[in-house]
Amino acid sequence: MRVVVLSDTHSPRFWKGLPDAVAAHLEGADLILHAGDVCTAPVLKALEQWAPVRVVMGNNDLPEVAQWGAPETLEMDLAGLQVAMIHDSGPAKGRAARLGRRFPSAELVVFGHSHIPMDLTEGGLRILNPGSPTDKRRQPHRTLAVLQIDDGRLISASILPLL
Repeated sequence: MRVVVLSDTHSPRFWKGLPDAVAAHLEGADLILHAGDVCTAPVLKALEQWAPVRVVMGNNDLPEVAQWGAPETLEMDLAGLQVAMIHDSGPAKGRAARLGRRFPSAELVVFGHSHIPMDLTEGGLRILNPGSPTDKRRQPHRTLAVLQIDDGRLISASILPLL
Protein backbone atom coordinates (compact mmCIF):
# COMPACT_ATOMS: atom_id res chain seq x y z
CA MET A 1 0.00 0.00 0.00
CA ARG A 2 1.40 3.40 -1.03
CA VAL A 3 0.20 6.28 1.18
CA VAL A 4 0.88 9.97 0.54
CA VAL A 5 0.84 12.05 3.74
CA LEU A 6 0.11 15.79 3.76
CA SER A 7 -0.57 18.40 6.39
CA ASP A 8 -0.97 22.15 6.73
CA THR A 9 -1.99 22.99 3.16
CA HIS A 10 -3.69 26.19 4.37
CA SER A 11 -6.12 26.86 1.53
CA PRO A 12 -6.65 29.38 0.03
CA ARG A 13 -3.81 31.39 1.56
CA PHE A 14 -1.06 29.00 0.42
CA TRP A 15 -2.91 26.32 -1.60
CA LYS A 16 -4.28 28.06 -4.69
CA GLY A 17 -4.84 24.77 -6.47
CA LEU A 18 -3.11 21.39 -6.52
CA PRO A 19 0.62 22.15 -6.84
CA ASP A 20 2.35 20.24 -9.64
CA ALA A 21 5.02 19.12 -7.14
CA VAL A 22 2.31 17.46 -5.01
CA ALA A 23 0.47 15.96 -7.99
CA ALA A 24 3.69 14.26 -9.09
CA HIS A 25 3.63 12.17 -5.89
CA LEU A 26 -0.09 11.36 -5.97
CA GLU A 27 0.16 9.15 -9.06
CA GLY A 28 -0.28 5.56 -7.91
CA ALA A 29 -1.29 6.43 -4.34
CA ASP A 30 -3.65 3.96 -2.67
CA LEU A 31 -4.57 6.44 0.06
CA ILE A 32 -3.96 10.07 1.02
CA LEU A 33 -3.73 11.07 4.67
CA HIS A 34 -4.11 14.75 5.57
CA ALA A 35 -3.15 15.69 9.14
CA GLY A 36 -5.25 18.85 9.30
CA ASP A 37 -5.20 22.55 8.53
CA VAL A 38 -6.70 21.85 5.14
CA CYS A 39 -8.75 24.97 5.90
CA THR A 40 -11.28 24.55 3.05
CA ALA A 41 -13.03 21.49 1.58
CA PRO A 42 -12.05 22.06 -2.09
CA VAL A 43 -8.55 20.80 -1.21
CA LEU A 44 -10.06 17.46 -0.17
CA LYS A 45 -12.18 17.31 -3.32
CA ALA A 46 -9.07 17.86 -5.46
CA LEU A 47 -7.12 15.19 -3.57
CA GLU A 48 -9.87 12.58 -3.77
CA GLN A 49 -9.56 12.65 -7.56
CA TRP A 50 -6.28 10.76 -7.03
CA ALA A 51 -7.08 8.37 -4.15
CA PRO A 52 -9.34 8.00 -1.10
CA VAL A 53 -8.64 10.69 1.52
CA ARG A 54 -8.65 10.43 5.32
CA VAL A 55 -8.33 13.72 7.19
CA VAL A 56 -8.41 15.06 10.74
CA MET A 57 -9.48 18.53 11.85
CA GLY A 58 -6.82 21.18 12.33
CA ASN A 59 -7.03 24.34 14.39
CA ASN A 60 -7.55 26.49 11.24
CA ASP A 61 -10.10 24.25 9.52
CA LEU A 62 -13.49 25.69 8.65
CA PRO A 63 -16.70 23.83 9.60
CA GLU A 64 -16.95 22.59 5.99
CA VAL A 65 -13.94 20.33 6.65
CA ALA A 66 -15.77 18.73 9.58
CA GLN A 67 -18.86 18.41 7.39
CA TRP A 68 -16.70 16.62 4.80
CA GLY A 69 -16.07 14.03 7.51
CA ALA A 70 -12.93 15.09 9.41
CA PRO A 71 -12.88 14.04 13.08
CA GLU A 72 -10.43 15.34 15.71
CA THR A 73 -8.47 12.06 15.64
CA LEU A 74 -8.42 8.89 13.57
CA GLU A 75 -7.27 5.36 14.26
CA MET A 76 -7.09 2.98 11.33
CA ASP A 77 -5.67 -0.28 10.09
CA LEU A 78 -3.63 0.29 6.93
CA ALA A 79 -2.66 -3.04 5.36
CA GLY A 80 -2.29 -4.47 8.87
CA LEU A 81 -0.35 -1.50 10.33
CA GLN A 82 -2.08 0.32 13.19
CA VAL A 83 -1.98 4.06 12.40
CA ALA A 84 -3.36 7.02 14.34
CA MET A 85 -3.62 10.63 13.20
CA ILE A 86 -4.06 13.94 15.01
CA HIS A 87 -3.30 17.52 13.99
CA ASP A 88 -1.66 19.04 17.06
CA SER A 89 0.59 16.67 19.01
CA GLY A 90 1.41 19.24 21.70
CA PRO A 91 4.84 20.32 22.94
CA ALA A 92 7.96 18.62 21.60
CA LYS A 93 9.06 17.51 25.07
CA GLY A 94 7.52 14.12 25.82
CA ARG A 95 5.70 13.98 22.46
CA ALA A 96 6.25 10.30 21.63
CA ALA A 97 5.34 9.11 25.14
CA ARG A 98 2.25 11.32 25.20
CA LEU A 99 1.10 10.08 21.77
CA GLY A 100 1.77 6.50 22.86
CA ARG A 101 -0.55 6.97 25.85
CA ARG A 102 -3.21 8.63 23.71
CA PHE A 103 -3.07 5.94 21.01
CA PRO A 104 -1.91 2.76 22.81
CA SER A 105 -2.56 0.41 19.87
CA ALA A 106 -0.83 2.60 17.26
CA GLU A 107 2.45 1.60 15.67
CA LEU A 108 2.65 4.89 13.74
CA VAL A 109 1.18 8.27 14.69
CA VAL A 110 0.89 10.94 11.98
CA PHE A 111 0.53 14.58 13.02
CA GLY A 112 0.97 18.09 11.66
CA HIS A 113 0.60 21.64 13.04
CA SER A 114 4.25 22.67 13.41
CA HIS A 115 5.13 22.55 9.67
CA ILE A 116 8.37 20.86 10.80
CA PRO A 117 8.98 17.54 9.03
CA MET A 118 9.86 14.75 11.44
CA ASP A 119 10.26 10.99 11.37
CA LEU A 120 11.24 9.62 14.76
CA THR A 121 10.98 6.33 16.60
CA GLU A 122 10.99 6.48 20.38
CA GLY A 123 9.90 3.87 22.89
CA GLY A 124 8.74 1.58 20.09
CA LEU A 125 6.40 4.18 18.56
CA ARG A 126 7.11 5.83 15.24
CA ILE A 127 5.84 9.40 14.89
CA LEU A 128 5.74 11.28 11.61
CA ASN A 129 5.03 14.86 10.62
CA PRO A 130 5.11 15.36 6.83
CA GLY A 131 5.69 19.12 7.14
CA SER A 132 3.76 21.31 4.72
CA PRO A 133 3.65 21.10 0.92
CA THR A 134 2.76 24.79 0.65
CA ASP A 135 3.98 26.77 3.71
CA LYS A 136 7.53 25.84 4.68
CA ARG A 137 7.82 28.58 7.33
CA ARG A 138 11.42 28.37 8.56
CA GLN A 139 12.15 25.00 6.94
CA PRO A 140 14.47 24.71 3.92
CA HIS A 141 11.78 23.13 1.69
CA ARG A 142 8.09 22.44 1.40
CA THR A 143 7.57 18.72 2.08
CA LEU A 144 5.25 15.73 2.09
CA ALA A 145 5.73 12.11 3.10
CA VAL A 146 5.25 8.81 1.29
CA LEU A 147 4.70 5.56 3.19
CA GLN A 148 5.04 2.06 1.81
CA ILE A 149 3.11 -0.47 3.93
CA ASP A 150 2.97 -4.21 3.34
CA ASP A 151 1.62 -7.07 5.42
CA GLY A 152 1.40 -5.06 8.66
CA ARG A 153 4.86 -3.53 8.30
CA LEU A 154 5.97 -0.02 7.48
CA ILE A 155 8.45 -0.87 4.73
CA SER A 156 9.53 2.73 4.21
CA ALA A 157 8.65 6.27 5.22
CA SER A 158 10.20 9.09 3.23
CA ILE A 159 9.88 12.81 3.83
CA LEU A 160 10.36 14.36 0.42
CA PRO A 161 11.31 17.95 -0.40
CA LEU A 162 9.16 19.69 -2.99
CA LEU A 163 11.39 21.87 -5.12
